[in-house]
Amino acid sequence: MLPSWFSLELAYELTDWACRLIALAVVPLRRRPAASAGWLLLIMFLPIPGMIAFAIIGSPRFPAARVRRFQLLTPYFDKIGQRLTAHAPPAAPSPFAQGPFAPVFALAQHLGHFPPVSGNAVRLIDDYDGMLEQLAADIRSARHYVLILVYIFADDPAGRLIAAALRDAAARGVDCRVMIDPVGSHRWRRAVGTLLDEAGVETRWSLPFHLIRGRTRRDMRNHRKLFVIDGRIGYAGSQNIVDKSFRPGVVNRELVARVEGPLVAEMEAVIRGDWFMETGTLPADDATPAPHAGETLAQLLPSGAAYPLEGFESLLVWQIHSAVERVVLVTPYFIPDDGLVGAMRTAVARGVRVDVVISAVVDQRLVNLAQCSYYDELLGCGIGIHAYRDALLHAKNVSIDGRLAIVGSSNVDLRSFELNEEASLLLYGGPAVDTLIALQAGYIENSTHLDLVGWRQRPSPRRFAENLARLISPLL
Repeated sequence: MLPSWFSLELAYELTDWACRLIALAVVPLRRRPAASAGWLLLIMFLPIPGMIAFAIIGSPRFPAARVRRFQLLTPYFDKIGQRLTAHAPPAAPSPFAQGPFAPVFALAQHLGHFPPVSGNAVRLIDDYDGMLEQLAADIRSARHYVLILVYIFADDPAGRLIAAALRDAAARGVDCRVMIDPVGSHRWRRAVGTLLDEAGVETRWSLPFHLIRGRTRRDMRNHRKLFVIDGRIGYAGSQNIVDKSFRPGVVNRELVARVEGPLVAEMEAVIRGDWFMETGTLPADDATPAPHAGETLAQLLPSGAAYPLEGFESLLVWQIHSAVERVVLVTPYFIPDDGLVGAMRTAVARGVRVDVVISAVVDQRLVNLAQCSYYDELLGCGIGIHAYRDALLHAKNVSIDGRLAIVGSSNVDLRSFELNEEASLLLYGGPAVDTLIALQAGYIENSTHLDLVGWRQRPSPRRFAENLARLISPLL
């Protein structure tokens, strides 16, 4: 029998305080200060709901079993890297081989396993529908295999265009494999699964969420967009397999790199590695890299929660610190951490021009409120902020001093830095970098340029909403 002084109200109060005390001991462990502060703030105000949310999505790491499986891929990645080093030396003496890019090569290889590779032909595709048509044509030309790893694969005209090309390829005996993120494609999951099954395509869902069997967060997603045909053609960028206007009232603008040459082997290795993570079947490491197709020197940098460091963020912050003239950063979602903000502020103080291009068209309201809370500080220290008007600028790319370009799937936010599986293509000089700089100039020309005086005139309720969203931005 319970003592007379005990009551349900007292039990609830004790539970509240227990949650708060436990949070103080557990939340800060191996977690960024901003994320810790966000979680602690939530739990202090809402102890029980906050602890439940923390238990579900509080860990930015995969379960130990999945990490051990990923570690089995290291020898595979290393062998691919060794084979690329042996089979794809610079076609001619390169100013980058022992020059200023040597430290970039080394860091990117340490973070993502893959070396820089010369002899590639890289074409940047800014035409949304044209990219899908080109991909379908490349699939129709496939002779051996097609590998697709994508966040969204929709049952709409875009998805059916690619599915039809896959069906024709499979009918010719081509091995067609597609891996799709089930959260990104949740609206079309059943229909797309049926569509691809009927086409004879082997399909897998990446990072499936199991409430009982594992603690993988439902919001830790495979956000990569990589397509490989016969080991000779590869695509990397921000574009999914879905109509550009799949959101009502929103038209997407993307950027994708179509690559021919030895670098495609790195894209293929990442796709086959992700396939292994879901199937348990180790990929063969006997592939021969494609022959030289051009003069571009490039390197693939995969990143994700299973990697020891935040690869894309680590490289980006370091390169902004190293910039001497110009940095242009294009992203639809911009929630930087202190390290990135500090690098940008320091670059401006050193005389570097820093421009951030975001999208005036918004599809994620809460994220947009959070990112707007940073604009006052950034504008105040001389960073240019440009809101692209014509579409949802979903492209993700960076240029540094006209020497280094990054094109990929990673946004500039904590989700892409810590939680999502991403892939970034590093381009070292040459025509592809020049093309990106020209595209970025076009983005800026078609943008509304924010100024500090005008920005500070926004309504007080809007400022309050932004500040509130910023408090929980580490949890987004």
